[in-house]
Amino acid sequence: MAQKESKTRQPSLELDLFQEGLEPGWRRLRSETVFDHRYLRLEEIEYATPAHPEGGVHWIVARRKSAIALAPELADGRFLLIRQERMPVELTLWEFPAGQIDEVAQKEDPAVIRATAAKELEEETGYQLGAEGRLEPLGYFFSSQGFTDEHVYLFHATGLKKLENVTLGAESEMIHEAKAFTWAEIGQLIARNEIRDGNSLALYARMAARRAI
Repeated sequence: MAQKESKTRQPSLELDLFQEGLEPGWRRLRSETVFDHRYLRLEEIEYATPAHPEGGVHWIVARRKSAIALAPELADGRFLLIRQERMPVELTLWEFPAGQIDEVAQKEDPAVIRATAAKELEEETGYQLGAEGRLEPLGYFFSSQGFTDEHVYLFHATGLKKLENVTLGAESEMIHEAKAFTWAEIGQLIARNEIRDGNSLALYARMAARRAI
């Protein structure tokens, strides 16, 4: 199948940051931490909301670090996916590279977010940004907004340089391989339900929408 070329346009490098408390009518009346771990904190919160300004809305909220996911595009137009073991679902899945932002002290810092994206690109694919490399922000999405405040910043990475003698991933990540796919092949993997993770589906949808306009 002939590969569809990417549309030429000037990428925007401005990062759209998630900020809480911008919508009027929301107040936290009470908050109690019921579980605390370095990867997950559970809070029981009573809210006043636009629909219930008097309060009385109780919710369990899972607090997680924000994260990044990126679509690395090679010079020939193919995209890198990684095949990684995922313990909670006991499956080895094809995914776009992704990772949590560990520097929690600097809340929503654009420099930290970009540095995390560049680090995950290198660690998980064996490529890095070259001299003309770019990380184009594609906004962010909420992974499960009824349960957690986790949000994932999306990037399109171009201008890549292959590294030599790289072991993919940290020891705990268990990445089997990184492989290049055409845009059409990735669409076929999604259609066959072989790509099933939210990060990859959100990235594909965001990029497909931007390629269509």
